[in-house]
Amino acid sequence: MSDTLGGWLEILALAAAVALSFRPLGDYMAHILTSRKHWRVERLVYRAGGMDGDADQIWTVYLRSVLAFSAVSVLFLYGFLRLQNHLPLALGTPQMSASQAFNTAASFVTNTNWQSYSGEAALGHLVQMTGLAVQNFLSAAVGIAVVTAFIRGFTRTRTDRVGNFWVDLTRVVVRLLLPMAFVFAIVLVAAGVIQNFHGFQDATAIAGGSQKIPGGPVASQEAIKELGTNGGGFYNANSAHPFENPTAFTNLIEIYLLLVISFCLPRTFGVMVGDKRQSWTIVAVMVLIWAASVTLITVNELHSISSTAGHDAGGMLEGKEQRLGVWASALFAASTTLTSTGAVDSAHDSYSPGGGGMTIFNMMLGEIAPGGTGSGLYGILVLAVIAVFVAGLMVGRTPEYLGKKLTGREMRFASLYILTTPALVLAGAGIAMALPGQRAAMLNSGPHGFSEVLYAFTSAANNNGSAFAGLSSNTTWYNTALGLIMLVGRLLPMVFVLALAGSLAGQRPVPVTAGTLPTHRPQFAGLLTAVVVIVVGLTYFPALALGPLAEGLR
Repeated sequence: MSDTLGGWLEILALAAAVALSFRPLGDYMAHILTSRKHWRVERLVYRAGGMDGDADQIWTVYLRSVLAFSAVSVLFLYGFLRLQNHLPLALGTPQMSASQAFNTAASFVTNTNWQSYSGEAALGHLVQMTGLAVQNFLSAAVGIAVVTAFIRGFTRTRTDRVGNFWVDLTRVVVRLLLPMAFVFAIVLVAAGVIQNFHGFQDATAIAGGSQKIPGGPVASQEAIKELGTNGGGFYNANSAHPFENPTAFTNLIEIYLLLVISFCLPRTFGVMVGDKRQSWTIVAVMVLIWAASVTLITVNELHSISSTAGHDAGGMLEGKEQRLGVWASALFAASTTLTSTGAVDSAHDSYSPGGGGMTIFNMMLGEIAPGGTGSGLYGILVLAVIAVFVAGLMVGRTPEYLGKKLTGREMRFASLYILTTPALVLAGAGIAMALPGQRAAMLNSGPHGFSEVLYAFTSAANNNGSAFAGLSSNTTWYNTALGLIMLVGRLLPMVFVLALAGSLAGQRPVPVTAGTLPTHRPQFAGLLTAVVVIVVGLTYFPALALGPLAEGLR
């Protein structure tokens, strides 16, 4: 009974904290992204980069800026990882292999933070701070910048301009991510997360053995890892490690951080388009999907029995931290896989077929409830475009959304967006299963082994970063294949989003008539939810049937 009460209190406290942040943070982000004034430090950044902070870009130039910035970031981080043994604070760590360095660079630049290495053994403090943590800020800011350009597609008319990528990127980092990360890093330090530059220290284990554990600037990286829906762990155990996540309180803070920006961005959207009712529709769908996922994972983990833990022990405790328990672990698992975070405080590979299957399904939905910073909102807005189009077909009139007609051009971009990720996931998993050498990387055989592979490619293509740990992914093939899928899964959808933004911005506004579909009512929220589940989720049903569903029926 106490576990149940504690679990409900955690969920209610989290929901209350996010709800209280919705209006002030959403309005503040809208102010950041619409203000005409530049801060002095921002002007210095523009001057150093040779940029005009008052210039607007057409969508193709905005896209080229995103791609060029991402390419330079990958090259910079790749070089950092290859040369880290020559850098200060390396702690004796060797350089990364070429394939693993490519995988890691692609991972952190695309906001995926997939790790095929053990953080404490493979990276020194300087690379953790200057390489990975910097990308945690920048990759999160890129996602918010892209969704900002997309929103401008709805708010602007008869123009080919969607904003300035460099201004959007700089403002998000300087005015939003840095201040919030600084504050919450202090909160985490006060709550017991470590922050130092210590090297390896000898520690005595419970069984009497000894091991070497490094200190490090953990709290500062932990704050932005969650806030920017990044997810890379300073330690291999990620947020299950007591240095990263020592108590139930820090666990709740971390879940709040990985949800708060993405859940508040719909408010930003409503403010920017001049109709705050639209934000309630979008956030209602996000909350509905999130609540359903939390419920299903929690129920599966509470009422499943394994060889190591049963009902008397409080549910499935295999792979979960005793200090956190089932409720907190399930809450973290649902939240991290419904965002593009990938941080974990328990081993998803040890979850029940139903619970583990839901973590995969969460990512397959496109991580839109609430999704990654920026990517979650533009993902659900593209699905809203699809939902409006479907409704238009039902009543036999040209679909319109927020005063813009949805013609064949817009629908092509939206369709290509929703087809990209499933194609990457299913093709990647199929090729891996067809190659005997890659099948040998599975720790388990049968449906669970297939789930490990399916999870890896789903996580990479959706830029999540979490994993079923039974897959030995640190091979040249997996490092290269997953790295490529991370890049394509991040950047190609952005191409279609920005193209859609440019197409919408060039239109004249369409006046609202009696036949216009109201997109701020519960009926549209229900339609949008159905589109998410049917159009996106069921695309993967055959693959799920071969993995977690088959395992659950055994």
